[in-house]
Amino acid sequence: MRKRELAIFGAAMLAGALGGSLLGPHPAQAVAREIIDLQHDVTLLLQGQKELSTANTQDHAVLKTLVEQSNDNISKLTANMGSLQKSVQDVSANSGARLDTMATQVQGISDNLEEIKARLGKLNQQLTDIQNTLQSVDSKLATAAPSGGSTSPGGGSGSSNPPPSADTLYSNGLRDYSGGKYDLARQEFQDYLKYYGNTDLASNAQFYLGEIAYAQKNYDLAISEYDKVLVNYPKSFKAAPARLKKGLSFLALGQKASGVRELREVIRLYPGTEEAKTACARLKSIGAAAAC
Repeated sequence: MRKRELAIFGAAMLAGALGGSLLGPHPAQAVAREIIDLQHDVTLLLQGQKELSTANTQDHAVLKTLVEQSNDNISKLTANMGSLQKSVQDVSANSGARLDTMATQVQGISDNLEEIKARLGKLNQQLTDIQNTLQSVDSKLATAAPSGGSTSPGGGSGSSNPPPSADTLYSNGLRDYSGGKYDLARQEFQDYLKYYGNTDLASNAQFYLGEIAYAQKNYDLAISEYDKVLVNYPKSFKAAPARLKKGLSFLALGQKASGVRELREVIRLYPGTEEAKTACARLKSIGAAAAC
């Protein structure tokens, strides 16, 4: 269209020049020169139009290339976003196991502190008991019969050995549990509860029976053992971790409704504790609403 307009314009200029030349008093040579000049101008106009058309074509090609590059970049960005979302989902899926490990470590530290406090509180009494025992033995040795016969009733030597002390049983159980000797640790904690079920560390021993079952992936038994902590020792500082691990055991069994209920109870009953924070994070990781 632009080329046609330029041609018409050039032709009009040429016709005007010719008309003016014919009507005016100019000589023939002047007319011929003007015609040549007009033809030259028309040629320049046509050349400029051609160059303009070429430039437009090139600009269109460049613009098309930029659009294609933009589409490629958008496709790559979409792919990167998909990869990032998958990574977030993977992190969320693995966060539960990491939180479980952190909770177990915190519980272990707390247990050690409680044990140290309990033992320090009993240390003076134990020293006194040892002194009294030594004095009793010295007295018996001084008054024993020369024949060295037994002092037990009926002349027997005794029907059974006394159980290990509470501290020995508990320390051995904790040591074997930490060393992965779960069967041996279970027996030691069971003996502790059998002989010393009313002591300060009885709830700890019961809790570790649940931990042993949980470590062995026997989640049904773990739930039963944790439940004994909640029923028999409701005021124990082990109640919060026991309920937390009970909820996690339900989740491990695929019983989501029961697990969510227990974790929400942890948040409700023990607000602000590490157990409540762990329960809240676990609920969020499985897409369950939590009032944290």
